[in-house]
Amino acid sequence: MIVPKSAISQYIPHRDPFIMIDNLVSVSAERFESDFYIGQDNVLVEDGHFQESGLLENIAQTCAASFGYLDRDEDGEPKIGFIGAITKVEVHELPTASATIRTIVEPLHQLGNIYLVKGESFWEGRILLGCEMKIVVTH
Repeated sequence: MIVPKSAISQYIPHRDPFIMIDNLVSVSAERFESDFYIGQDNVLVEDGHFQESGLLENIAQTCAASFGYLDRDEDGEPKIGFIGAITKVEVHELPTASATIRTIVEPLHQLGNIYLVKGESFWEGRILLGCEMKIVVTH
């Protein structure tokens, strides 16, 4: 594990109750991996299931934490980013509350401070959601 849950807020601008990532498991320029335990009281749990919006936010926060880990400002603050677009969303299954999901993101292209990434979330070896996102990172 590269960044534990206790330190994740050093790499993302989000705060409770909207933190949707626990640990950065591995980070390289080619691949980011995180995990996230979905609590029963998570704001994006409805009818006992973590919603599509939560899975998308988890992918975005995996990007934010990973980009923050790879390229921190001189003052140690995480760079701020936002989702520019989400495409090719395929929802296969929604995980139940109390599940731990694993997320894998692969940066595909970069143009300046805009990144195209492919993100996938998994639960017990099954794919939950896949998508592509354009992430804009501020400098």
